[in-house]
Parts: sequence; structure tokens; C-alpha cells
Amino acid sequence: MNRRTFLETSIATAVLTSLPSKSFAATHQIEKVGVQLYSVRDLMKSDFEGTIAKVAAIGYKEVEFADLFNHSPKDVRAILDKDGLTAPSAHIDYDIVESHWPETIEAAQIIGQSYIVCPWIPDDARKQPDGYKRIADLFNKAGEASNKAGIHFAYHNHTWEFQPSPLLGGKRPYDFLLDSTDPKLCNMEMDLCWIVVAGQDPVSYFNRYPGRFPLVHVKDMKKLPKYSDDQPVLTKLETLEADMTDVGSGVIDWKSIFANTDKAGIKHFIVENDWPKDALASLTNSYDYLSKLRF
Repeated sequence: MNRRTFLETSIATAVLTSLPSKSFAATHQIEKVGVQLYSVRDLMKSDFEGTIAKVAAIGYKEVEFADLFNHSPKDVRAILDKDGLTAPSAHIDYDIVESHWPETIEAAQIIGQSYIVCPWIPDDARKQPDGYKRIADLFNKAGEASNKAGIHFAYHNHTWEFQPSPLLGGKRPYDFLLDSTDPKLCNMEMDLCWIVVAGQDPVSYFNRYPGRFPLVHVKDMKKLPKYSDDQPVLTKLETLEADMTDVGSGVIDWKSIFANTDKAGIKHFIVENDWPKDALASLTNSYDYLSKLRF
């Protein structure tokens, strides 16, 4: 090495080592992309086992069930093992949480699930004067019981949780549930599409409630609805069917959201398309985007 090369190399090394270490930090990526099997519900009705195998062939490593289509938890576990999949979570209806919780926890243990998610609160429960208080109490109770079995409880939002409620003194139901449930007993599976459709910023919730969002639903929109004073939050989700699209082909800024993964506490990224024209093609496109995404 001649004198000039030596000096240039030494100067470059000094500059690099003097810069903040995070400037050279490795970019993050999603290690295991998951999928909500509601996206392929029509296919699963006719070919449960074959559809799960096709999802695995796309590259998905995790699946979230919305229905077992009369298959036993033991049989479901065998299918998952055969296809090299895990099912960290499942959607279980509100009335099941109310009335059939012990057997639901037992089934989750057999399948190997770490989370049981309530995906929906019925209208009659939400519209009672003390409805949300009773809901929060139920969620705490469910989480207390599931925790004893090593399984976490979580709630999945839609859009109306972000509509200020007169029953809550103008507070948003989502905020009320976050504030009224014990973080050790009730997690949130944030549907990142629906919160954005509702005109809210998911990152602001990550900052206000760090660590409360171990699971997220990942789905995209071609465009977002516009709101008026008399309808600040869209509640008729079916009107959005034509605008839902494959993840990465829409308008949601995934890099900005996922850059806050650690603060949110996200452990599971779960793709969903509520109304796919070609379910497997849509899931393939979404997987390709997310598996290559760096943030």
C-alpha cells in the first residue's frame, strides 16, 4: 500500500467510525409473514386441507383461523404440522368468549395458539348504556382465564371504534377499551387498514399505548374514503369492497407504520383481504411485497 492509499483508507475509516452507529444499522424485515384464513374462506369450505397447503406453498409461515369448518383441533394441528405452519392466533366470536371460554382455551392449546382474538362486538352489546364497561370487564375476565393457560387474549378493531360515542362522553370506544382493560390481560390486534380508513394514525396509538399491539392485520386500499361532518367515520365497510387491494399496491404507507414495530410491540404481521377476486393470487402478491419489504 502506497502512502496516498494508506492516508485515504485511514481517513475513510476514521469518518465511518465517528458516525452514529444507527446510521449503519441493518434494516428490518418481517421474518414470518402470516395470513388470516378468512381471505380464503370460500376455498376452505370445499377443500380445507388443500387450501391450507396452497397457502403454505406461497410462503406463509403463520396462519390465523376464523373457522375450523368442523375439523377437530387435533386434526387441525396435524395439518399445520404437515405443512410446516404454525397458528399463533384465531378469531373467536364474542358470544363464544362469553359462554364457551374454557373449551375454547383448551382447543387453542391443542392447536398451539398463543393468542385468542375477539374480532367483533355485536351491536346490542355496544349500544347498551353501560355496554363498553361490560365489554371491558368481559375482556379482562377472559384474559385472566386465558393467561393461566399460557394464552393471551386480544381484540380486533374495525372502523366504528374510532367514532366518538355519546355513551362514553364523546370518547372513542377504542380509547376507552385501551384505557379500561389491563394491559396484562387484554392485547389489541390492530387492523391497520381499518384504523387508517377511519382517519386515524396508527403510530399515534403506538406512541400512546406502547407494547399493546402484538398482532396487526395488514391489508391495503386503492384510495381512502372522504368524510363529512355528519359521517366522520365510515361504518358500512362493504362499500369499500371495490377499493380493497393487494398489500403494497395501495395507498397505505407500510414503511412508516412498520418503522414503529418495536414501540408497538408487533410480533405477528397477518395479511388479510376481505373481498378478494382471486384469493390465492391476492395472497401471493401481498406475500411477495411483504417478504421483500425493508423498513
